[in-house]
Amino acid sequence: MIMSKRAFAIACHPDDLEFGMMGTMMLLKDAGYEVHYMNVSNGSLGTDHHDYQTIVRMRREEALNSAKLVGAVFHESICDDIEVFYNYENLAKLVPVVREVEPEIILTQGPYDYMEDHINAGRLAVTAAFCRGMVNMKCAPTAKPTLQNVAVYHCMPHSITDQLRRPVEADFYVNIASKMEIKRQALACHKSQKEWLDVSQGMDAYIKDMENRAAIFGRQSGEFEFAEGWVQHNPLGFGPENFNPLTAALKDFVKLMPHAIR
Repeated sequence: MIMSKRAFAIACHPDDLEFGMMGTMMLLKDAGYEVHYMNVSNGSLGTDHHDYQTIVRMRREEALNSAKLVGAVFHESICDDIEVFYNYENLAKLVPVVREVEPEIILTQGPYDYMEDHINAGRLAVTAAFCRGMVNMKCAPTAKPTLQNVAVYHCMPHSITDQLRRPVEADFYVNIASKMEIKRQALACHKSQKEWLDVSQGMDAYIKDMENRAAIFGRQSGEFEFAEGWVQHNPLGFGPENFNPLTAALKDFVKLMPHAIR
């Protein structure tokens, strides 16, 4: 198997990655991984006053600034907000990107979230990884299939509950205390999203909300001040049963929970 030292964070909207994955991604960068950054959706509906072209341009610039700030390779979005459907059209656009990056680690959203776009972004990332080596997979643009082992990890949903308000527990937590400042700075790049969430969801303290979530995960770990929580996807079709490169790379930062599948 080809072993690549690349980690690919695939989130739904511009700012989702900063909220749930950025600390872990930065620790992987410190551990020697080349880190890649992608929002599946372009943020086209995240406004109450800008027109389509303006908000898409703004959201792209904000995401690009965040990626540049943290030293990540930026990848373009593939669809508009609320068009993050789990369908062949979107999958055919995402598979070539995953093949191009050829990651060993994929960080993405989970199948448990209040918003369907988030769920579908995670599903697309999972299937794109699963299809990485399928020679007859039709995608545009075409991309050479890859054969590397890849481990997929799902971050915690924003509400820390699923779409039916049931609590979601992480299998392990990553200590991100040393990356909180860069996480704040990266999230602050998304100025238009802060304005939109203030209006649409009453999220008045954008960065403070992120800090509160990180502190909650820290308490749940029973050990850390600030953390991000993760669940590893079933490895069947992705790599060996015991293939867990994230916890191996970040062993000094990880707290595995007793209920986790080992």
